[in-house]
Amino acid sequence: MNWSALDWSILGPALIAGLLVLATHVPLGQQVLDRGIVFIDLAIAQIAGLGVIGADALGLPEGGVAVQIAAVSAALLGAWLLTWTERRAPQQQEALIGVMFILAACAGILLLSGNPHGGEHLKELLVGQILWVNTTQLLWLAGVSALLLVSLWQGWVRRLGRFGFYAAFALAVTASVQLVGVYLVFSSLIIPALGTRQHSGRRRYAIAYGIGALGYASGLALSALFDLPSGAVIVWTLAACALLAGRLPRGRTGSTPLALP
Repeated sequence: MNWSALDWSILGPALIAGLLVLATHVPLGQQVLDRGIVFIDLAIAQIAGLGVIGADALGLPEGGVAVQIAAVSAALLGAWLLTWTERRAPQQQEALIGVMFILAACAGILLLSGNPHGGEHLKELLVGQILWVNTTQLLWLAGVSALLLVSLWQGWVRRLGRFGFYAAFALAVTASVQLVGVYLVFSSLIIPALGTRQHSGRRRYAIAYGIGALGYASGLALSALFDLPSGAVIVWTLAACALLAGRLPRGRTGSTPLALP
């Protein structure tokens, strides 16, 4: 156990990144779970990642504006496709989401097949680089998160109908997947929502944010102390916190501060 590894200059920005991811993923995750389309984040994250891989294959500067545009464009295209499939085949929506995920994943593998660093790029997409986030990335994520939260709470997303929900989801996932990876995006979205299913209203949101914050903080600390991969440890600590939260008594039914179409 290495206590000197608890370096705020490294763990602090990573924790801030996690909290910014949670800011949008907690409310969206509860909507996703209630709708029964839990794999949507995996599909959208993989599609956004495919945009990044495609931009890299074209030789665009890593982390540049062009790469972000490619990722957002790919994710919004995925959002449009999901809106279309939900209208045409609502009963098969979850299965179609799974098909979109596997197609995007395989397309990414094909694009990386001729890249000598393809395995490393694929690993970064899945597990992320949360310990190496910089100020520019945090500011970008904070700006997107603030815009999305205002849009959600003010009802602007609802006015756009089904596409508004999928588009908001696509933007949230695109902003976070390059920092924390597909695994943490999925965990941040689904695990707090699962851990608070017995609650409702504002209490559910408060507990879900608590699960996420404690999960990220304890996961980062444990990964530093025991020199373990941060993303994998955070996933486990999020699950542990959700299990503990599941033992809390059911709260009174309160108003739901967010409702999407």
